[in-house]
Amino acid sequence: MARLHTLLNRNKLQLSGAGLITFLLVLLAFISNLFHDDEDKVRSDQPQTALMVTSPCMPQKIDFCGEKVPLQYFDVSESMERELIVNTYFHSQTLLNIKRSRRYFPIIEPILKANGIPDDFKYLAMAESGFSYIVSPRGAAGFWQLLEGTARDYGLTVNEEVDERYHLEKATEAACMYLKDSYQDYGNWTMVAASYNVGRKGVERQIERQGETDYYNLLLNEETARYVFRILALKAVLETPEKYYFFVPELERYPEIPYREEILDGSVADFGEFAKARNTNYKMLKFLNPWLRDNQLQNKEQKEYVIRIPTTREP
Repeated sequence: MARLHTLLNRNKLQLSGAGLITFLLVLLAFISNLFHDDEDKVRSDQPQTALMVTSPCMPQKIDFCGEKVPLQYFDVSESMERELIVNTYFHSQTLLNIKRSRRYFPIIEPILKANGIPDDFKYLAMAESGFSYIVSPRGAAGFWQLLEGTARDYGLTVNEEVDERYHLEKATEAACMYLKDSYQDYGNWTMVAASYNVGRKGVERQIERQGETDYYNLLLNEETARYVFRILALKAVLETPEKYYFFVPELERYPEIPYREEILDGSVADFGEFAKARNTNYKMLKFLNPWLRDNQLQNKEQKEYVIRIPTTREP
């Protein structure tokens, strides 16, 4: 305020007419400067590290399904770093990936193992869908993002009432069969993963055009060129989240949902009533059985289905 008194004494303004207007303008500018001074002081007091953005820690070495990633090549190293940056700073999705992994990895892992598929392919499923029931522009669906024709080829039922691409166990089994068939063609898991994204024909076209069978030496479309690195980045972050500044206690990760099973070999006129009769609701019934695509089931072929009935909604 001493500065204001000095200003008034120095100018000896007559507070009438033009003098009053001039005084008010000067006073307004003075008050504004006071606020700006305080704001600058607050900003200068903040620790500068809070504004620091750095590159995530690059692994010295990493492999996919036991196959070494040649990080010594600049293009491979930079591609890996790109996906690490994207996944490290895509905080919302990466946090959800970490939380959901506790619920779905225990279901996927034993199926992969039983089929002789390397464990790293669980990150492929995560890369495909983020463990959410999205549908791609081409119509691929479920956690493994299977196309309708591919799903049917590998034994899944896909119709208006039942779509087993949304049945995690069955879809994982189908994906395993597809992956094994691809391995027979390429003889290495990295190319198998690439072909899962672009299709076998797409990979074979580039192999023939370029005379090259190593994923890391092939020039591919943008999505497929990033695909394996995206899986690798998810692997790096999910295996050691703290290293990438994700701190998610085990209790904050989503648990599996308790349920009991019921055999269904007939029809259901109304799944809302079906759920209520079993002390649950339509929402929870569909959460555990997302492969049921309608609110009824005619089941004209009298197939036998296993329905999961939730036993609690408690975490």
